[in-house]
Amino acid sequence: MRQKTVTRADLANSLHKGIGMSSKDCSYFVEEVLGNMATAIANGDEVKIPNFGTFAIRQKNERTGRNPKTNEDHVIPARKVVIFKASKKLKERVTARSK
Repeated sequence: MRQKTVTRADLANSLHKGIGMSSKDCSYFVEEVLGNMATAIANGDEVKIPNFGTFAIRQKNERTGRNPKTNEDHVIPARKVVIFKASKKLKERVTARSK
């Protein structure tokens, strides 16, 4: 199965074909939406997209890790990570597609 990466240009082009706005306006719209999503997530807000999923921040605690080459233990500092939880409908769609 060949995987394709969907780019911002692909999203703008799809929007252009779907609603007929100019390519420039579609590119601007995609940039604004993604920028607003990134800002909201960085501020600690959840971003919920119905029938797609939820983006949020999760705090990971400090933990001990091991370098596999040297077998040395070291401390991995606490950090925040972005998580994505797929909606039930997206999971169903992916499952149906893989059959």
